[in-house]
Amino acid sequence: MRDVSVKRRVILAGFGATAIFPFEAFLARPAVADVQLGSKTLTTVSDGNLVLPLEFAYPAVPRGQVVALLEAAGRPVERLEPPCNVTVLRDGDKVVLFDVGSGPNFMPSAGRLMENMDVAGISPEEVTDVVFTHAHPDHIWGLLDDFDDFVFPQAAYHINRAEWDYWRADDTLENTPEARQSFVVGARNRFDALDGVINLFDYGDEVISGVEAVDTAGHTPGHTSFAVHDDSDSVMILGDAVTNSAVSFPHPDWPSGSDQDVEMAIAARVALLDRLATEKSKLIGFHLPNGGIGRAEKAGKGYRFIGEY
Repeated sequence: MRDVSVKRRVILAGFGATAIFPFEAFLARPAVADVQLGSKTLTTVSDGNLVLPLEFAYPAVPRGQVVALLEAAGRPVERLEPPCNVTVLRDGDKVVLFDVGSGPNFMPSAGRLMENMDVAGISPEEVTDVVFTHAHPDHIWGLLDDFDDFVFPQAAYHINRAEWDYWRADDTLENTPEARQSFVVGARNRFDALDGVINLFDYGDEVISGVEAVDTAGHTPGHTSFAVHDDSDSVMILGDAVTNSAVSFPHPDWPSGSDQDVEMAIAARVALLDRLATEKSKLIGFHLPNGGIGRAEKAGKGYRFIGEY
C-alpha cells in the first residue's frame, strides 16, 4: 500500500465565548490539517467545537467508567468538548465539502468554518460539491447565510435518500423528543432550500468520482460515511459513526445518547472500526481530536485511535 502522507497547519481559533462556554475550551484547536491521497488532497477545516454534558453522550454507561477513560486520555471530565472537523477534498477541478458545519446559530463555540476556510485558502465560490453525512445541526445548519442564500452558491448538493426522506416525513417532528425537535425544524428549513437541487444517492453509490457511499446508518436513519479511493488506497470520512477517540474506539459497543437507533449504530461502529483496522486505511473523524486524521488499530476486545498529531 502506498504511503499516505499528512501535514498540518495550526492556528489559535475560536474567540468570542460567552460565560457558559469557558474561554479555554476554544484554544489550540487545529484549524487546518491535510492528508495526501495520490493526486487528491483531503483537508480538514475546523468549525470550532461543541460543548456537551457528559450525561448526554453516554446516559446508559456508568459515569465512573466514562470518566476513567477521559482522565486517562487527558480530557475534561465535567463535559465533552468535541471538535468539529469539516473535510474538503481537492481532486483536479473538484472542490468537495463534506458537511457545512453549524453556522452561527447552534452553539457559540462552533460556527468557525468560514474564517478557517479562509486560513486554508478556500473560497466559498470555488466549492463545486457539498456532500452531507447526515442532517444534524453541526453538519448542515451552516448551509445558508443570514439572508437564507446558499453559503456555497456554485455547489451541487448530495445526500443519502434515506436521510432526506426521514427528515421530511410527516411524522418525524411528532415522534422526536421535545429537546431535539429544533433539530427537525432546522433540517427541514435547510431541506426546503435544497428541494429541487439536491442529488439523492443510495449506499454503495459512487457519489462523486472516487467517492463511495458507505452504510453507517444508526446515528441517523441515513447516516453515511464516505470512502475516498485512489487506486488501491483509501481514506474513510466517518461523519458521526465514531465520535470520541477516548471512548468509541475501546468500547464501540457502548450506547451513545446521540444515536437515534442505538443498536444499529453500535453494529455500524463495530463493523466500520473492524474494516479500518483490517485495511489499515486512514480515517477522518468529524469529532476526533487534532484535525481528526488518523487510523484505527485493534487493541484487546476493542480498538485504539492512532492520531497523526
